[in-house]
Amino acid sequence: MGEVPKIFVKSVDSLIDKVSNPRYNTLVLADVMELADMRDLGSRVARRGGSSPFIRTKIMTLYPTIGSGVILFYGGELAVKKQRAERNRTIFLTDKEISFYADQCLTLQECLQQPVLDKIIFADTFETAPLLPHGTVDLLIVDPPYNLSKAFGGNTFKKMDETSYLEFTESWILKVKPLLKSNASIYVCCDWKSSLLVGTILQKHFTVQNRITWQREKGRGASRNWKNSMEDIWFATVSSQNFTFNVDDVKMRRRVIAPYKINGKPKDWHETDQGNFRDTFPSNFWDDISIPYWSMPENTDHPTQKPEKLIAKLVLASSNKGDVVLDPFVGSGTTAVVAKKLGRHFIGIECEQEYCAITQKRLALSENDTEIQGYCSGVFWERNTLAFQQKSKKEKVPMETSFEQEED
Repeated sequence: MGEVPKIFVKSVDSLIDKVSNPRYNTLVLADVMELADMRDLGSRVARRGGSSPFIRTKIMTLYPTIGSGVILFYGGELAVKKQRAERNRTIFLTDKEISFYADQCLTLQECLQQPVLDKIIFADTFETAPLLPHGTVDLLIVDPPYNLSKAFGGNTFKKMDETSYLEFTESWILKVKPLLKSNASIYVCCDWKSSLLVGTILQKHFTVQNRITWQREKGRGASRNWKNSMEDIWFATVSSQNFTFNVDDVKMRRRVIAPYKINGKPKDWHETDQGNFRDTFPSNFWDDISIPYWSMPENTDHPTQKPEKLIAKLVLASSNKGDVVLDPFVGSGTTAVVAKKLGRHFIGIECEQEYCAITQKRLALSENDTEIQGYCSGVFWERNTLAFQQKSKKEKVPMETSFEQEED
């Protein structure tokens, strides 16, 4: 069966999340701990998660074979191992790979001695940012911890009250603000609950230009509320007028079913062998991007990974080739990978060793694979158009239609 990737669970809360997930429908308890200890743990989990006999049974029952998930107990340290289908393309690392790739990252001390351009820094952002050169960043992309209790590798971000989260947001802004050029742009991702808080702080320090709403589709259903399937991305700039925005680089190619004509000629669309298409100006509502999933080669086990297609829109719109892109919470490395694929420089900061290692592996893979799913022939495509994209790339169909400038 070979080596299986591990996810370390360091709290009872994390364990409840794992055993409550139907994805881990079979558990194997190693014989490292005494059965009495496992029963005690099972009771604790059941109490913490409510009087759930389902959870209690899963924790306390020994299964003879390995199923789709495995929980092992190592003297108090809990490790969850995933079994993956053969077609699962999720990037995962063995312990040896984590060590190998993590060694390629810079440490906090090395930031003082070596160039940081095109590097991933294995350190805390609040300690690292003051060491970076001021006035050198063209584009800041931030996907900070949302104001939710969530485990990230070996650490857990705890939900705060609104005042504390405002202070947290402003604290990282103050750390990275001196690094920005006078014409730099800023994008900050957030959920709907913290969106107003984030927007308020951004207005205090920058000029807010827009708020993008991303319909990510995936999300937990709710019986007493609307399903949460949206996220916001705030767009701000250091200067109110002097900033980069390459609108022609982020147009959306849409298939035209009933094209509009003037005097019998097509308006803002183009006829091709693939059908009729229109390259439209980008809006601030994005419904063409899905969350990375198991069959996508960019997918990782990071709990809040952003899609390459989403980050590509930000990078192409608000930077030029050779510019510097900074991500102070780089996570699984999507910003760094996309920046590299699109000819930009990057600086990424991440405090979790495994995520740093995953980023380095993704950067290595991008040496031979510069494709970004959903971006082809210089435009972004709607969902479920892979066949059209492949044909467009093969035939290199020109799109020479001119478009009228839309009003703000």
